[in-house]
Amino acid sequence: MLKNKVILTCAPTGAETTRAEHPGLPFTPEEVAETAVAAREAGAGILHLHVRDENGISTQNPETFRKVIDAVRKQTDIVIEISTGGAVGDTPEDRLRPVFEVMPEMASLDCGSVNFGNEYIVNTLPMMREFATAFEKCHVQPTLECFDPGQIASSRQLIKEGLLKPPFFYGLAFNIRGAMPYSQASVDAMLRQLPEDADFTLVGIGRAQLPCQYLSLAIGGQLRVGFEDNIYYHKGVLAENNAQLVARATRLIREAGMEPATPAEIREYFKLSNY
Repeated sequence: MLKNKVILTCAPTGAETTRAEHPGLPFTPEEVAETAVAAREAGAGILHLHVRDENGISTQNPETFRKVIDAVRKQTDIVIEISTGGAVGDTPEDRLRPVFEVMPEMASLDCGSVNFGNEYIVNTLPMMREFATAFEKCHVQPTLECFDPGQIASSRQLIKEGLLKPPFFYGLAFNIRGAMPYSQASVDAMLRQLPEDADFTLVGIGRAQLPCQYLSLAIGGQLRVGFEDNIYYHKGVLAENNAQLVARATRLIREAGMEPATPAEIREYFKLSNY
């Protein structure tokens, strides 16, 4: 693990958040690049990237990913982690295309099926095997996204089969509507299942975002913020932008006596090779 450093991820857009919910949601290449610069300056080391088409609809089109990534790369050195979770209704083939065609530094790998509001996203064990094989072939570091303890067990099956190799980096998500709610008991249930020496981020959705930050810092985890997870700074008060959420997380990290990890430190830690 990174000594006295905390990996801070900014997830600025997501697949479901809309401009009706927050008029400052970034989704054009220029807007995402501007957001990435501000997030990097505020302390973020990783940009968790979903992309949208010209109408603001989530897409897994590799060319759209390429345009956004190129715009970001021209302005900042932030580590880019793309989503292969996509949006409700995306096929596994669509979700994997950017891994093969763009070859990002990092990408999320969903470790099981999950309710998503009134919808659901399917991730079977054979699909996970396919994704893990693609990640290794393309030298992409996975963030293993888990929404309940059983999904961590599924990830450990892939580890046993040799399809996932250390360092293991988990994103443990709480408070998605229809999935596991946030509580100390929920977090404990997830943490007990993690492989030894695995790193993790507590991902809090909505009102769980700030409590997850406090708890993750207290127990040696990493942090994630951004409009994908929460658009509010205080109850009923919209955040000005993603950078405001990043800046608060950075302040919490420093008040805990640590520093946010830089992109260079993250690349060295995970041995990233696609930069």
